[in-house]
Amino acid sequence: MSTLSTIILQPDGIRIPRSVTDLESFRRWVHSDRFPEKGRIDWIGGRLEVDISPENLDRHGTLKSAIARDLGYLIERPDLGVVLVDSSRYTCLEAGLSVEPDILVVLFESIDAGRVRLVPAARGEGYVEVQGSADLVVECVSDSSRMKDLRVLPPRYHQAGVREYWIADARKATASLKILARAPGAYREVPADRSGFHRSAVLGGAVRLVRLPERSGLVRYVLERRGR
Repeated sequence: MSTLSTIILQPDGIRIPRSVTDLESFRRWVHSDRFPEKGRIDWIGGRLEVDISPENLDRHGTLKSAIARDLGYLIERPDLGVVLVDSSRYTCLEAGLSVEPDILVVLFESIDAGRVRLVPAARGEGYVEVQGSADLVVECVSDSSRMKDLRVLPPRYHQAGVREYWIADARKATASLKILARAPGAYREVPADRSGFHRSAVLGGAVRLVRLPERSGLVRYVLERRGR
């Protein structure tokens, strides 16, 4: 049995029960009434990470909303799957992973094939967790999540069988999107073409992230798609 080796609190304030010592006890806490409603709390390979830093509207909030909105148009409108955001728990037991990604995409074909399993709630209707190999995960980089998004999560998502891992970063004047496609042993970065489009096998086309002109003090973004 693995034991808790590190607790990261950003900032301090969330109480971690002493009973949380491994992935299974962490999941029991997650699905209990005692689990905090605020912050992002992840279990990554025996490491418990808590981030309750406020979300920057321009660099994170509007970026996440725009990508989720446009992915919804590309995934949900043609009835290919679902796009999940905020507090959607994704777990892979084999990878020692239980996280709440910024955006999670699950295709119906993956559920039907058994690659993804929906975990039902203990009481009542509906589901509380996605298990298995998700089709697409998006993380929007913030100053507090930089190391986790860029270094810690890629090998774990690869081990979990996530087909594509997207890293969106709007901390600079030009927003960037990196698409990592799953290959044997590690992810392979998909290069952009001259127009800035990256090929996505999950979407069956190419996409690029564009920052729109500021309006009323707010920055907006759009995920543009091209062809098949």
